[in-house]
Amino acid sequence: MFVKINGERHYLWRAVDHEGEVLESFVTKTRNKKAALKFIKKSMKRYGRPEIIVTDQLRSYGAALKDIGNADRQETGRWLNNRAENSHLPFRRRERAMQRFRRMRSLQKFAAVHASVFNHFNSERSLSSRATFKKNRAAALAEWRQLGTA
Repeated sequence: MFVKINGERHYLWRAVDHEGEVLESFVTKTRNKKAALKFIKKSMKRYGRPEIIVTDQLRSYGAALKDIGNADRQETGRWLNNRAENSHLPFRRRERAMQRFRRMRSLQKFAAVHASVFNHFNSERSLSSRATFKKNRAAALAEWRQLGTA
């Protein structure tokens, strides 16, 4: 994902699981093999080796995965990474409301916090009845408020 900070293009790398929850966020100035390798290693250290890694067709991913030894687990395709692309939308809405970012560090902090808050409150509305959705949302809010007082 491309993000501009003071007119300069930076890259926000995001790892998304099969349910659409953001697992990891990482900001870099470059979009090359070194940055991809650092991001993939960081994600794998925290969450373990995935069965399948779905990426866009950027060649840096393939080169980084070849170094790690997971090149056979990579899948690329026209619509395969839609889950990751759709996870950018709420982030973009929030970014516009904040009127962009000024520093790389503030972007990194915001991305990490935004992901955890969004993951906590977001539940697929279409998968449950209204009553169940409201009950889950109220439970998430109660848990959030409890964390704030602790």
